[in-house]
Amino acid sequence: MLVLETVLRIRREHASGKAIKAIARDLHLSRKVVRKAIRAPEADMGYRREVQPLPKLGPFQARLDALLEEDEARPRREKLRLTRIHDLLLREGFDGSYDAVRRYAARWRQAQRRDVMNAPAFIPLLFRPGEAYQFDWSHEDVEISGKPMRVKVAHVRLCASRAMYVRAYPRETQEMLFDAHARAFAFFGGVPTRGIYDNMKTAVTSVFTGKERVFNRRFLVMANHYMVEPTACSPASGWEKGQVENQVQTARGRFFQPRLRFTGLEELNGWLEAECRRWAELHQHPEQKELTVAQAWAAERAVLQPIVAPFDGFHESEHAVSGTCLISFDRNRYSVSARVVRRAVQVRAYADRIVVRCDGEVVADHPRFFGRDRTIYDPWHYLPVLVTKPGALRNGAPFQGWELPPALARLRRKLGTGDDADRRFVRVLAAVLDDGLEAVEVAVREALLAGVASDDVIVNILARRREPPRPLTIVTPEDLALRHPPRADCNRYDSLRGLHAAA
Repeated sequence: MLVLETVLRIRREHASGKAIKAIARDLHLSRKVVRKAIRAPEADMGYRREVQPLPKLGPFQARLDALLEEDEARPRREKLRLTRIHDLLLREGFDGSYDAVRRYAARWRQAQRRDVMNAPAFIPLLFRPGEAYQFDWSHEDVEISGKPMRVKVAHVRLCASRAMYVRAYPRETQEMLFDAHARAFAFFGGVPTRGIYDNMKTAVTSVFTGKERVFNRRFLVMANHYMVEPTACSPASGWEKGQVENQVQTARGRFFQPRLRFTGLEELNGWLEAECRRWAELHQHPEQKELTVAQAWAAERAVLQPIVAPFDGFHESEHAVSGTCLISFDRNRYSVSARVVRRAVQVRAYADRIVVRCDGEVVADHPRFFGRDRTIYDPWHYLPVLVTKPGALRNGAPFQGWELPPALARLRRKLGTGDDADRRFVRVLAAVLDDGLEAVEVAVREALLAGVASDDVIVNILARRREPPRPLTIVTPEDLALRHPPRADCNRYDSLRGLHAAA
């Protein structure tokens, strides 16, 4: 191949009138090469192969095309590396190199790519401080208490300052959505006026043509509480919330790789919150180069709407109480107060707890468990039943491993074991229904300080405290004066002596 200097010399001499034959003789070139150099546009003498021979890959070209097409349809997380595709071909008899597969895959993907003229074009967006935020979910792999777990991660991003908030949850349900908003707004220090979402089922009930949507009722209640205008993107149009889409990739690469290991979700979320602050302090704002994200965030915080109060973000459902004072919720069972047995109750599910209500009264409040087939008891729920069935104290499932208050635990040890001891202890517990746990604890401590471990004494102490106090009176000297002054009459004494003497 001719060097560029030779090509330029040929073109220059030919332009000055020198014959092609003379140029070929002087430069020791064939006349065909000289003519090609003269006709080449912009002195481009590069060689372009019209047909690429595939001596090794040819018999496996159809199989490689199929593998590349299957891989193109996979989600990004599941795509195969070219080294893996090369290994699959080797298993089927291919004996070519990895570079041959890599070069072919590059040409194949370039051919599959859309024509540049038909590629979608976008308009850069600009948001005022406090105007909008974007929300999205992602799924990430972590290790909790030594076990692999795929968590659902809520991403919230302020559009103007680019501040990010990331929090992990075990589920992607509506109560988790509400909790993520409450925590994100508290983290940002205020609320923007508009929220941008995709068409997730926890927020959008129906999707119509254009931007018309029917939002979920509870979601609208939350938006109204924070004075936020919800906006849904067009289906399959992630660029309409490109900032949070980019945040998902950023958080995955910077926070979740390599795989995080924590003892619990609370510890993980505390670390993620600290990393969000650190990221804001270390990174430059993409548009305001003189500011960091943290500095832009501080300026935007001043124009955010204030948070009046956190939204009561629960998801409510109705359940029936069984004869064993249990309800089934989310593949687990929870105890409720015995006074609502065989009745319908309303379960309010929060991100970290469940609250059970009946006729507007709370009858149970449990930390939420996200496993399955587990029964969560509160022994105090069964106290009204235990009063009538004291024998259940020994083998009743709710009372196994019961962590009693210190005074009651000490009283039970002193009472000993056996049916009689159980009845006496249950008699003390029964007083909790009328006097309350605090009053019973005080009475038990008083009895134990006196060296007495008796249910009768404790019940007596509680009864005395329930008696109304005697009214206080003001005593004056007139009240102390005798209304009937005594008379000195010795005959009365003598008459009594005489009677006794006669007896």
